[in-house]
Amino acid sequence: NLRRFFERHGKTLPISKKPQDYQPGDLVTWVVNKKLPHIGIVVKARSRDKQRPLIVHNIGAGPVAEDMLFEFPITGHYRFFPK
Repeated sequence: NLRRFFERHGKTLPISKKPQDYQPGDLVTWVVNKKLPHIGIVVKARSRDKQRPLIVHNIGAGPVAEDMLFEFPITGHYRFFPK
């Protein structure tokens, strides 16, 4: 449902393997374990090696900020501009 909302009311961006293409506030969707849809928000904080932005997401243990942008296959990349 969230993917459809952002496709209709935000901007759909290309999926990329380049960390610099993902900006704070962007929404990213993945498929976890080949079947579970998942969504997260790109934040300003960076990975320990400063190469990737962290992602805030909740996969069942409460919200966390993690270096997991490229951990699962990305299925969507969105930017939302409220009117």
